[in-house]
Order: sequence, then C-alpha cells, then structure tokens
Amino acid sequence: MANSLVTTDMITREALRVAHESLQFIGTVDRQYDNSFANVGAKNGSTLRVRKPNQYVRTQGSRVMDVQDQTETSSTITVATQDHVDMRFNSAELALSIDEISKRYIEPAVKQLVSGIESDFLAFATKATYNLAGTDNVGITNLLVPGQARAKLNQNLAPKGDRSIQMDSTTMAGLVNGMAAYFNPSSAIGDQFKEGLVARTATADYYENDRLWTMTNGTDVACTLNSYTAIEGDADFTVTSWATPTVGMIVTFAGVNAVHPETKADLGYLKQFTVLTGSTATSLLTSPAMYSSVSGALQNVSALPSTTAAVTCFGTLSKSYIQSLMYHKEAFQFITADLPIMDDAAKCVRRTQDGLSMRVWQASDIRNDELLMRIDILYGMAALRPEWACRMSGVYNT
Repeated sequence: MANSLVTTDMITREALRVAHESLQFIGTVDRQYDNSFANVGAKNGSTLRVRKPNQYVRTQGSRVMDVQDQTETSSTITVATQDHVDMRFNSAELALSIDEISKRYIEPAVKQLVSGIESDFLAFATKATYNLAGTDNVGITNLLVPGQARAKLNQNLAPKGDRSIQMDSTTMAGLVNGMAAYFNPSSAIGDQFKEGLVARTATADYYENDRLWTMTNGTDVACTLNSYTAIEGDADFTVTSWATPTVGMIVTFAGVNAVHPETKADLGYLKQFTVLTGSTATSLLTSPAMYSSVSGALQNVSALPSTTAAVTCFGTLSKSYIQSLMYHKEAFQFITADLPIMDDAAKCVRRTQDGLSMRVWQASDIRNDELLMRIDILYGMAALRPEWACRMSGVYNT
C-alpha cells in the first residue's frame, strides 16, 4: 500500500523542498516567477518579465509634498535554459515510501540539478559584476577586503540590508584563522570556531560555497587605446594588439575615475569594467557603458579616456583567481516560468514555491516494466543592478 501514497504530486513537492534547501546562492538573490505562462506553459526561447526595483527621489528644502507615481517597471529576459534530471524505477522500487524514494533517488538527483544551475548562475553573476576589491596575490585573512567591497556597495547606493557573501572553503578558512585573534567564541561569532565559517559580519551574511567562478587572466594584462576617441555611452574600444582578453576580466582606463552616482563627485579611484563576450585582440567590449559629465544624470566616470590611455587588467597574466562575491539581494535575478503540462501525460505535475517553478513528468515503459521520470526547471538569469555587487579577489592559483 505504500506505493499508492507516492504520487507525482508528492514527488514534485519533495523535489521543490530539496531544491529550496540546496540553493546557497539562488536562495539569497531576487527570485521571480512569471505567472503569465501558468496556463499554457513556456518554452525555451520564451521571454520572461522581470520587475525592476522601484526608485525614488527626495524632496529638498520644501514642506510641500511632491508625490511620486508608483510605477513599477519591468524588463524582458529570454529563457535560455531548460535543465532536467532523468531516472527510472522498477516495480520493486516503486513499493518504497516517499521518504525512501526521496533519500535514494529524489534528493541526489535534485541536488545534482541545482548544483549545476547554481554554478552557472554564479559564473553569470560574477562576470556581470565589474567592481572588485582586493590586492593581487594577497590572501583575504581579515575584514579589510570585505570592508572594501562593502564600501563599494555603499558608494553605489546599495541598501544596507539583504547583503550576502559567497566565499570558497579555502578563502573562508584563511579568513576564520585570521580573525581568531580578534574575537572570542561567543554569541554569533562563535560560529567561526564551532562550524569553521563566519556568520553575519559587517552587514553581510557569509556563505561557504565551492561553486564560485574562477577568473583566468589572458597572456596579456595591459595595452593602450589605439588612437581611439571614446564617445558618450562607449562600450567598445579599439586597442593595440594583445592576446584576446578573457570574458570576465576586470580592466581600468588611465585617467577614468569612478564617481558617486548622485553627487557625481570623483571617488578618487579608477572606475572598473568587466570584459564582455565578443572582445578580440584589437576590440575591447566592456560593461558598464562609459558616460562623462556631458551626459548629466547618466555620468558614471570622471572623464572619458584619452586616445592612447593605458588599459590595465587586475592581476597577473595567465593566473587564475577564485572570485568571492558580496552582493545585495536585488543585484541579480533568477527567473523561472511554468513548463507546459502535456495533454497526453497522465502523470505530469507542476508546482511553484518561493519563486521556483518545477515540473515532474512520469510515464511507464511497458516493455521493461519501468517507470520513467524527469524533473525539469525552465529559467533565465539577469543582472539588473550589477553595481550592487563586488567581487573579492585574493591569492591566485599557481
């Protein structure tokens, strides 16, 4: 009778529960669910609607209210990926309880599914993040680098709450060891002694995650603009020939400083940019686009670069750096949509929990006396506020 209780709906609920508990990174960012496909289902290549955070301006020097319209805007993101895990059961295995099926089949399958998705999403989010804190080949053994990352989030107006840090085990070990002399194992700080990790510190929750993306520099880390005149909104620069840059490398331009997004005051350090897909030995594509004071409210740099400005990458040529990441929840968005329920599928169930939509589909194989099952998730990724994130880089891998 145990098998009669193991329904497709129960398996779907259990798969969502396991997925939710396994999401270290996705669980800390903005998860959105597009219900416009609730009836018909979405397909790979469909577009999802992503809500942008509301923004407001203050009223200065007046007692009179200046009421602002509550207009929530959205962007569209193309669904890029449909991931799934597939398995089979025989008649004997189907006689197990839902707890046994979960432990032996659902849990390892779903953990494998979400682990791969997390890894891909972390790589996407990190490459989209253009701010970086840290010194080349100097380990993160105290709160200096997290403090520098925190400062960059503050300077880019990221809200103080809902901040997290993803850090690999080796970096976490160095940080815990370096901080041991400064704290006693009491209250929340005791976690770093009992569990080998840092709890909430300096406005951020720390997570140990070994799926972090590694940035590998190319065989060149410096060049110059090739007599190229930059223009407002530029993101494609002609440079002297150098080895093709790696997507996600961090570059700076001589004489191009970061500015405060509101006051437009020079912040006293070079503006950082991330290298985009499509860059070549002579064409450097970067994000964000570059705007000077001529562009008014869009200004994000102190000045455009000179025609032969030096371009410098962070780090040492050909070296690899694990990229820890500090971010506000709304810097990145993970968006899911409903997959279709097939008309001829007797056992096809779709459920949504905490912004994650998952589908479980079962069908029998009469020839081999088996039940085939697949667990699918259809998703897209977005970085609407990458300025609300900052990478942290330390010792390179030799």
